[in-house]
Amino acid sequence: MRSGTACDSTTPRTGCADFLGGLGARRAHVLRTVMIAAPASLAVELLLWPFLGASLSAATLGWGSASGVASAAAFALLYRTLAMGPMNVLSPVTALVSAALPVGVGLLQGEHLAASGLVGLPLALAAVVLVSAGHGAGSVRPSRTALLSALGAGAAIALQLIFLHQAPSGSGVAPLIVGRAVSSAVTLAAAGLMHRKLGSERPAYTMSAAAGVLDSVANLLFLLAARSEDLAVVAVITALYPAGTVLLARCVLAERIHRGQIVGLGTAAVAVGLLALT
Repeated sequence: MRSGTACDSTTPRTGCADFLGGLGARRAHVLRTVMIAAPASLAVELLLWPFLGASLSAATLGWGSASGVASAAAFALLYRTLAMGPMNVLSPVTALVSAALPVGVGLLQGEHLAASGLVGLPLALAAVVLVSAGHGAGSVRPSRTALLSALGAGAAIALQLIFLHQAPSGSGVAPLIVGRAVSSAVTLAAAGLMHRKLGSERPAYTMSAAAGVLDSVANLLFLLAARSEDLAVVAVITALYPAGTVLLARCVLAERIHRGQIVGLGTAAVAVGLLALT
């Protein structure tokens, strides 16, 4: 079980995708952003089909479709959450939930961890808590609505990861293609039903499309890693992505990073190293 490299690669790319999606959702209704991000993500996976293959079966269609519904909810809730801000608090809160649920499922399914994993797993969870806990002087506190949205986004992300992990290992990129097709259809249907409430603001097309492309790459890396590694380990490493979001929010939006978050980022780096040795 040595998929640490693939797991590590999901962290900054997902953080960057979420940052771009959240920033784009500040310019227009979140559904307008997702209407671009989800199809862009599907396009990437279709382009990868000839290279990685795709095998459709009843199980692949079922788990892929389930992940697609969860993905549509995750897109909308996460981008809405990050649009409300502050990103440097809400992104880690979302990640904590998205890590905890798959860990519980993995352990219930009988997964076992090596010694380094037994140390690295709780250390990684602690890192997520440190990055999200407390507020420095002058920091903006998230509203109750934003926190509830973050919890919902985390649960949706967790379900998406769990469903993808359940898909047959020999199905190639089929679960991702099915999932993105379903999420795109759900998003477009929701936008059609709510078109009068979407407002007239135009979305940030390039930013939204880039968020979808990066999210697609991150999901592909998760799927490849999950096929050769325990769900608990892969989900926790994936949940360290707020490091990228927090740093981008600091550099681009000038959001404050307090001392606890800096300790959390360092702890995350140690945890990733230990989990890569599992």
